[in-house]
Amino acid sequence: MLPSQQASAVQHRDHTAADSHDHIQVRGARENNLKGVSLDIPKRRLTVFTGVSGSGKSSLVFDTIAAESRRLIDETYTAFIQAFMPSLARPDVDALHNLSAAIIVDQERMGANARSTVGTATDTHTMLRILFSRLGEPHAGSASAFSFNMAEGMCPECEGLGKASDIDVDELVDRELSLNDGAIKAPGYAVDSWPWQVVAGSGLFDPAVKLRDFTPEQWEDLLHKPPTKLKYGTSNFTYEGLVTRVRRAYLAKDRESMQPSARAFADRAVKLIRCPSCAGSRLNEAALSCRIDGRNIAECSAMQINDLAAFVRGIGGQAVGPVLDGLLSTLDSLVEIGLGYLSLDRESSTLSGGEAQRVKMVRHLNSSLTDVTYVFDEPTAGLHPHDIERMNNLLLQLRDKGNTVLVVEHKPETIAIADHVVDLGPGAGATGGQLCYDGDLDGLRASGTLTGRYLDHRVRLREEVRRPSGQLPIRNATLHNLRDVSVDVPLGVLTVITGVAGSGKSSLIHGYVAGRDGVVVADQSPIRGSRRSNPATYTGVLDPIRAAFAKANGVKPGLFSANSAGACPKCKGIGLIYTDLAMMAEVASVCEECEGKRFTPEVLTYTLRGKNISEVLAMPVAEARDFFATGQARTILDRLASVGLGYIGLGQPLTTLSGGERQRLKLAINMARNGSTYVLDEPTTGLHLADVDQLLALLDRLVDDGNTVIVIEHHQAVMAHADWIIDLGPGAGHDGGQVVFSGTPDELVATGSSLTALHLRDYVDRP
Repeated sequence: MLPSQQASAVQHRDHTAADSHDHIQVRGARENNLKGVSLDIPKRRLTVFTGVSGSGKSSLVFDTIAAESRRLIDETYTAFIQAFMPSLARPDVDALHNLSAAIIVDQERMGANARSTVGTATDTHTMLRILFSRLGEPHAGSASAFSFNMAEGMCPECEGLGKASDIDVDELVDRELSLNDGAIKAPGYAVDSWPWQVVAGSGLFDPAVKLRDFTPEQWEDLLHKPPTKLKYGTSNFTYEGLVTRVRRAYLAKDRESMQPSARAFADRAVKLIRCPSCAGSRLNEAALSCRIDGRNIAECSAMQINDLAAFVRGIGGQAVGPVLDGLLSTLDSLVEIGLGYLSLDRESSTLSGGEAQRVKMVRHLNSSLTDVTYVFDEPTAGLHPHDIERMNNLLLQLRDKGNTVLVVEHKPETIAIADHVVDLGPGAGATGGQLCYDGDLDGLRASGTLTGRYLDHRVRLREEVRRPSGQLPIRNATLHNLRDVSVDVPLGVLTVITGVAGSGKSSLIHGYVAGRDGVVVADQSPIRGSRRSNPATYTGVLDPIRAAFAKANGVKPGLFSANSAGACPKCKGIGLIYTDLAMMAEVASVCEECEGKRFTPEVLTYTLRGKNISEVLAMPVAEARDFFATGQARTILDRLASVGLGYIGLGQPLTTLSGGERQRLKLAINMARNGSTYVLDEPTTGLHLADVDQLLALLDRLVDDGNTVIVIEHHQAVMAHADWIIDLGPGAGHDGGQVVFSGTPDELVATGSSLTALHLRDYVDRP
């Protein structure tokens, strides 16, 4: 802890809590970069944890407190049950006292299961099924008769998925060519190959005629003719339409088992379409014929949640009173939390991280559990300033029910409602992991810490906006809730797309800008890779590092790869040994042979300026920049530092990075491409107030280098810094989907009447 801050921290520490059960006692926490942190966290209060990215907030809250709570609960199960549960190692901490059961409500996506929807994830679909089984006419059966996950209710054609696989004919054939010219684009149908000869020699059509000139009967025969015995020369063979044949060859096989060329074709040619039998409703005819007040269950599930809540309020029936009350309570909670624009049939996998966290939160609002520790990871992520107040109210509701609420957060609006604040730092990575402040909000403001100084920080509007070099036109956009939107996105400047959650921002940009030539999208989606992948391998900086080691020692570069010749033979270069303890869960332990260094002893004898390869990979980016002062390695490391990732380790597994860190890592990789259009989706996610200034400087540098930067963002500092703002709304869902403002931030503040204008007007620091 900094000397100037130590007195403040001590002053606000309740030392009488040492023997009290009213505090979670943390003693000597050393997980990740924590440097023996000790503190007392008040129970049944709302505590916000602050600090720059990489300061140790998540290490303390998630990896220490929540992890130990989960581990202790798991240990109460029998060894047989534990064998089916994930392995949880004890965190590196001297002692933890007075823990209660921890429920983690994080931003992890809700999985890719196509059968999981907002309705199933919140149990609202279950309650809706009960209503229809009791009140629906004509009666269709029990609640399971309305479930698309059960045989009684699912559509027999698509088996409850609502989608069917189909072949994109234009990826299968080129209508502008004849068979002789190679019109069939599927693998294996090259001109003169046997499959091609079967088609061309079938006698059903002239192989010299372009496909677009085929008669309707010939087109049908080419694509859909059922298996038919035909004669070709002296040979008998079976002919069948291309779609029929390709459907059997590609739809019935596991995509992963295909050859790369076949898999690439399948990715292009096989598309999902709405099931023609159930029109995407997922349900069978009996379930769809049952109605309440003129609506079937599929129509109810497709309604916006705020509209569905109004519909349910009009339903009467004493026999289902408790179910109605429970359904309305959950629907109202979804509206209150800012998700009224969703529908119950929305697939869980399509939700953003912030939306997924808020859906999970709803499940706990009506819980009868009390004295639970709820742990939140930036619950305001993806929320417009207008919605943050509602989120704050929900956090306070959980606290007022007698729960301990721990929140990792950067937004000053949420820090402001805290009963207790824990500030970690002072820096990131090796320079963080210390307790800088522990006390109330007023004390934080007076503490002199970085967070305290930035709490009331404001960004001024640009005095002079940059002039666009051209326009990127979007015309008649109708994706999702967009209402025939036409707008010009200026080129060569910083444009910020604003609007409340669900207003159509992502639909507009990802639907109509991403995918164009020269457009680079850096988002928060997971990065593909195994537990071997790390920033060094992902960014390519490992290649010049390996080359430098090889040149300095006169050996092959492959020795310095943990995935190649130099890997420790016992742990295969992972640094950990995973042990199966039969009925117990798998345990990870540091490899005894290489002591977690991942390489053979021989490789570790080779050094570069006094450091071996393991020591270099253990360096944070900032330290590695000093070590590699020139060359390609320095160039890549400079980009990582410029996007605020100076604190992450070169060898840190990618699986440990947050969504915001993943986005900035992707941005660093693409920064070498000048003259591009960059699309960033909420890049301030996970950034401390002080780090936002660094991000703004980076965005300026990208624009000044000749790039176009388009940012979807809720942070007022980014809005104020923009050259141009496109504001969508006025509300969410069917209340949004329109451009309510397009112009400079100054014009928005001066004349705008939207929710964005109101909040930006309150925020900006005017001269």
